[in-house]
Amino acid sequence: MYYASGDDQETDGGDTPGRSVYLSNRGNCIRQHQGILQEGYALYGMDRYHDTDNPDGIINMGTSENKLCYDLLHKRLTKPDMLHIDPCLLQYSDWRGHTFLREEVAKFLTHYCSSPNPLKADNVVVMNGCGSLFSCIAAVICDPKGTAIYLHFYSMNTNADGKDSRPFQLTVGKLEEGLKRAQQEGLIIRAVILMNPHNPLAEIYTPEEMITFLEFAKRNELHAIVDEVYMLTVFDESVTFHSVLSVDSLPDPQRTHVMWGMSKDFAMAGIRIGTLYTENRDLVEALAQLGSFHGISGTTQHQVAQLLQDREWISKEFLPENRSRLKAAHKYLTEQLQSMGIPYLYSPATLFVWADLRKYLRESSFEEELSLWRNFLRHKLVLSCGQAFSCSVPGWFRIVFADQQHHLQLGEFVVYNVIYVLIP
Repeated sequence: MYYASGDDQETDGGDTPGRSVYLSNRGNCIRQHQGILQEGYALYGMDRYHDTDNPDGIINMGTSENKLCYDLLHKRLTKPDMLHIDPCLLQYSDWRGHTFLREEVAKFLTHYCSSPNPLKADNVVVMNGCGSLFSCIAAVICDPKGTAIYLHFYSMNTNADGKDSRPFQLTVGKLEEGLKRAQQEGLIIRAVILMNPHNPLAEIYTPEEMITFLEFAKRNELHAIVDEVYMLTVFDESVTFHSVLSVDSLPDPQRTHVMWGMSKDFAMAGIRIGTLYTENRDLVEALAQLGSFHGISGTTQHQVAQLLQDREWISKEFLPENRSRLKAAHKYLTEQLQSMGIPYLYSPATLFVWADLRKYLRESSFEEELSLWRNFLRHKLVLSCGQAFSCSVPGWFRIVFADQQHHLQLGEFVVYNVIYVLIP
């Protein structure tokens, strides 16, 4: 088989530093592209902190992972029902995912999303992570130059005090503004991505707000890709999350697609399970054609199906304990931020808080923000700086709190030393 390069012609590699003669132009762009988050994670990967094996390694409070529940997961994942091996698990499966897994996903989402009607397994697509799903959805709904609405954060000049819960509030007006700006840039908008609960802001949108966003998408004939990957990671009892799947009548069900996965709610980022629920049969069929590139091992699908059908363990053991631990870790981190005089935004959900470090910048610039981020990294702490999320104002950092307290203490020590001791 031969692959045509089209417009992506190879170069001789002599005039452009770092370019490879073995790659196409596209390949070179992919190889050379590394965002701030990827840079920090790559360094962390080479020098991970470990209590005994590498106590001088890098503490990671930048990657959104839940590291609080390994004991619960280990106990459940080593039970006999997880060790089953069947011939079908060792063979190719339906590229949408094994039927038994899609059935359990449909039942799980019906229950935990409070769907008014039973959800159907035929409307479920399972791939190796939500990132793969995003990529495949984009491939089948967008032509070249097609894209989704991309919004920068707004109203960043707020006095965050842990109580101002909605300083960056998304509105239909901002969606309209984002659509207009993208169209002026010559982009063909095919979709809007809605995250609820939001990453990195940790906001939870009300059903009324979500309906207005979906009506905006319908008016503009846009797909609405709703990412609900943090839907069970709500630890504030006074806040209630409502899934789009709980809505009795969606504005445009054929263009509304709901995504969920195991990484956040079940603290299993390494399992690589992402699910999509959509009533659009054309989309399901198109995604199935790409499934062979993004499949999940049969044994993993079996284990996840066993886990999802264990409603008693999920509802009575895992979720209550997970929420309790998240709440305690959030309380600890925010109290430490308060003691250091660092403003932050209150988060009722997710695994992180949004901290305001603007006063520690020597000047208000993204260059200075990056300098502070690198200073943390030099002192063995990974955080996520705002520009990695397209913040419009420098100085905001996302801090992940879903880790053991002694790890948070080490990270807190680095933050204190960098901003109070090392910054002149």
